[in-house]
Amino acid sequence: MAGKFISFEGPDGAGKTSVIKILGDELQAKLGNQLMLTREPGGNSISEAIRQIILDPKNTQMDARTEALLYAAARRQHLVEQIIPALDQGQVVLCDRYVDSSIAYQGAGREIGEREVWNMNQFAIDGLEPDLTIYLDIKSEEGIRRIMEHRTGEINRLDVEQLEFHQRVRQSYLHLQQAYPQRIKLIDASQPLDVVISMVKKTILQKYPNLF
Repeated sequence: MAGKFISFEGPDGAGKTSVIKILGDELQAKLGNQLMLTREPGGNSISEAIRQIILDPKNTQMDARTEALLYAAARRQHLVEQIIPALDQGQVVLCDRYVDSSIAYQGAGREIGEREVWNMNQFAIDGLEPDLTIYLDIKSEEGIRRIMEHRTGEINRLDVEQLEFHQRVRQSYLHLQQAYPQRIKLIDASQPLDVVISMVKKTILQKYPNLF
């Protein structure tokens, strides 16, 4: 595909949304309509409707495998409607979460199996992986503290999980980064936001020297 597919991953509280917004604003000035900012689950009406079901704090009875399947379904629709057409047109796609999130959160966090979740998602993505993944790493305790102190918007089912859940998620992310170091680049997200932004830009420029 002609475009560039960059995903952003990290535990809750790592600051992904802030990083993507700042980078997106800078890239928008240069790329215009050749830039697409999107998120998972979401990006279109069907995937956003699935997102509401998955993250609704009232849905405490949801089975872990049901949750994983819903994420995969939202991902497939997102790919078909947004990501694949954008890449075909040569656009730069910045995506807030992708398959790595399902492996970490459902595979490890929900303890239904990282390999099982990976295999299930292959049907959804049909081999399409990001060209580059920025992993913003933060200790679970700090991430939870940030969520509780600073988040004013959506508090969802995943945010209110116990510390052990978030620790399993982070360890899974670290294992993924070690397994795929060429694709997944680790950034220490405990640093001040301006430092994190600078490091993320430097990492992206190592792969795409003329992007910014």
